[in-house]
Amino acid sequence: MHRTSLVAAALAIATLLLPAPAAQARPGAETGSAAADLGRRIEQRMAQAGIVGLGAAVIVDQQVAWMQGFGFADRELRTPFTPDTVMNIASISKTVTGAALMHAVQEGKLALDEDINAYLPFKVVNPHAPDAPITLRHLATHTSGIADRPDVYAASYRYGGDASEPLGDFLRAYFVPGGRAYSPDNFLAAAPGSQREYSNIGAGLAGHIVELAVGERLDAYTRRHFFEPLQMARTGWFLADMPSENHSRLYMAQGGMVVPIPLYGLATYPDGGVRTSVADLSRFFLALLGDGEFRGTRILARESAQEMLRFQYTADNKPDNVNIAGADSVNSGIFWATKFDISRIGHNGSDPGVTTMMLSDLARSIGVVLLVNTSLCDADSGHYGAIFAELWAHASALKGPDGNVPARP
Repeated sequence: MHRTSLVAAALAIATLLLPAPAAQARPGAETGSAAADLGRRIEQRMAQAGIVGLGAAVIVDQQVAWMQGFGFADRELRTPFTPDTVMNIASISKTVTGAALMHAVQEGKLALDEDINAYLPFKVVNPHAPDAPITLRHLATHTSGIADRPDVYAASYRYGGDASEPLGDFLRAYFVPGGRAYSPDNFLAAAPGSQREYSNIGAGLAGHIVELAVGERLDAYTRRHFFEPLQMARTGWFLADMPSENHSRLYMAQGGMVVPIPLYGLATYPDGGVRTSVADLSRFFLALLGDGEFRGTRILARESAQEMLRFQYTADNKPDNVNIAGADSVNSGIFWATKFDISRIGHNGSDPGVTTMMLSDLARSIGVVLLVNTSLCDADSGHYGAIFAELWAHASALKGPDGNVPARP
């Protein structure tokens, strides 16, 4: 998840909550008393927390079984939040970058275990371990030793529009000695592979390496290979590419106050810049869960998708600070995460005004996609998990008594 400060100025003026519109379901979505009860429980949670709008989908047997929107995409204009409402999805974007990385690997343009300096026009060297190469696999499993300096990373956000600094320029300034953002503190005092440290800037670097290898920007490459084939017409990376009428506003809620904040872009866009809808993101998620294929459209070779989702940490090859079994265990695919002690796979995301979840069980039998356009204070953040739990329970109920299928290898 993004670790950046929220916009303090956004809390300057308090506004009152308006009544929420009726929940917006897609035609053909699962209906009935169970779905209606689910909707009421979600709306109650939203009212308690001050959540302005959200959209969600429930996946059963690799199909969308239920999809609906609640509340407002724009509270001031009373625009309903629907499954087609667009918003930024924060760190779930890393799964798109991971898929692009695997696509470039299957094209023979990149290798996961090659020194990244083989692909870059500038050197990236950890001054604490100068002789140890950093690989793309290190970047994609958050074991590169690259750290996010909070002040530098927060300053890479631009409120009111897309970031003006090119990705390559930001990275050069961060990694090259003498650059305006360079510091030994940009790296852990540990060799690559030995420690797990979640790194947004490392993900941005991986996305830039894909761009250099394939000869086009990541937004164009992913649109051509993923978004267009999957008919994700409401998906892109930059504000400039998204019609404003389709994009949700973003909000912050705290202490009974709910205020809008400006939309924003970020220089390291491969780590969190995708803008999409619940309906579009569900198609991409299902393609990954389907070993690279969705409804006859293949976006990744089967072996590439399987490598992306494969657990990369093993008992003999894992970071020193990671448990892969028992309480507080984690593992990692290629920009693919585990949650709930390795009982869920996918990714989550968090940014100012944004909380997102995209998780499946290990069997890929049930799953949930959840996009929320409101940041909550820490004291209220449990409402996100409660809404997710309601959606997960609904997916389990739709799956039925045979839901406990064996985990896939």
